[in-house]
Amino acid sequence: MTSDRTTTRPPATNPGEDLLRTAVELAEAGVPVLPLREGKLPVGNCPSCSGNTCGGRPHMKGAGACRCPAPCHGWAAATADTDVVTSPAWAPAWREARTVAYHPAGAGLTVVDLDNAAAVAWARETLPATRTVPTTRGEHWIYRGTMRSHNAVRPGVDIKSLMSYARWLGPGTGTMRDLPSAVRALAVREETTPAPERGRGVASSPPEPVTWNPAVATGCRHTERYVRAGLERGLAKVRSRTEAGAASQAFGVARFLAGQHAQCPGPCGLNVIGEEIVAAAVSLGVPEPYAQRAVTNGLSGTGAA
Repeated sequence: MTSDRTTTRPPATNPGEDLLRTAVELAEAGVPVLPLREGKLPVGNCPSCSGNTCGGRPHMKGAGACRCPAPCHGWAAATADTDVVTSPAWAPAWREARTVAYHPAGAGLTVVDLDNAAAVAWARETLPATRTVPTTRGEHWIYRGTMRSHNAVRPGVDIKSLMSYARWLGPGTGTMRDLPSAVRALAVREETTPAPERGRGVASSPPEPVTWNPAVATGCRHTERYVRAGLERGLAKVRSRTEAGAASQAFGVARFLAGQHAQCPGPCGLNVIGEEIVAAAVSLGVPEPYAQRAVTNGLSGTGAA
């Protein structure tokens, strides 16, 4: 005898629900969190915040006017307020999310991101042991204390603390130590060389000027006006770092602009965009090989946690 009963399958689990649960637990512990989409990138800004026209979110470097309830503006959106994390404005981001990130400095921490086995071996020989968390390619070494974030302070090593985010990959193992002077000293090496005086050259010369245009971006979904406007804002940020930090700013600009093209079928001419960013950094005295490495890492997402 056959049965006319139908079998009801349980609904598929939404991965975002598990991520949200983790985020709430971290927020309850006082750790500021935010969702990351595919590619380990923050979710894109909403239309009102696109192009930073809202004035940006208030953060540790300068005041911003934005009070958008959505998780716009990357790391600056990180919060330990569970009402915000579970709010309707954040719900679409959790549905899109692929992992949870946190703002290290917001939790009073600094993450030394070791991106490969060689970097891990260097850390074990050089830095005081602390809590460690395995990553896909290396380890996160977590110290108690905050400092400025810097990328590529040495091969395969980034520092994530202020104005940065890191993926949450678990609590890790080992006893957490205070941030040592050896880590702070790494950041000093990242600073740029002084800008050249008028009439005097430096070891690096600006690369030959290049200009982005639609001919090199046949697979880009953006208009030329949109791309040029974003690039010019980024170049202005790099050129404003006349005293120090131009290479770090170039990395950040490259990473942000690459994120804008994450959904394009490609090609988008990111290599040409990168050359313009490199030229801006070199014009301030950043050695060209260093500028090239910083921008390449930013475009490829190598500097991401």
